[in-house]
Amino acid sequence: MQYWLMKSEPFKYSWDELKKDKKTFWDGVRNYAARNNMKAMKKGDLVFFYHSNEGLEIVGIAEVVKEFYQDPTTDDDRWIAVDIKPVKDMVDPVSLKAVKAEPKLADMDLVRLMRLSVGKVKKKEFNLVLKMGNTKL
Repeated sequence: MQYWLMKSEPFKYSWDELKKDKKTFWDGVRNYAARNNMKAMKKGDLVFFYHSNEGLEIVGIAEVVKEFYQDPTTDDDRWIAVDIKPVKDMVDPVSLKAVKAEPKLADMDLVRLMRLSVGKVKKKEFNLVLKMGNTKL
């Protein structure tokens, strides 16, 4: 199993909307590094759902339920989508400030590659963020 982090601006698509929808396709990614991360996702992988721009915090955990396919919002075959479903709310959302303050997370994509909308998360990082958020799976 691999772990990921996906960013969404809450006014465009929020964690609460994903919970209401029960599943969504993640589309609109137009960055090659983020796209390559999505191509590497496998069914069953876990994803931190991060509110960007407003909130700036990890608010939930989702699961990849369908591996990459052509992004339905474009005819350009360079771009893909994946499907995710909500798994669990973070008991205590973990802020970007808290992540940056934790030395063990200094190499996390969220810290190093701030503009990347879909990043990798190492297992030890995933587990530490869960602990920081008082959340168990």
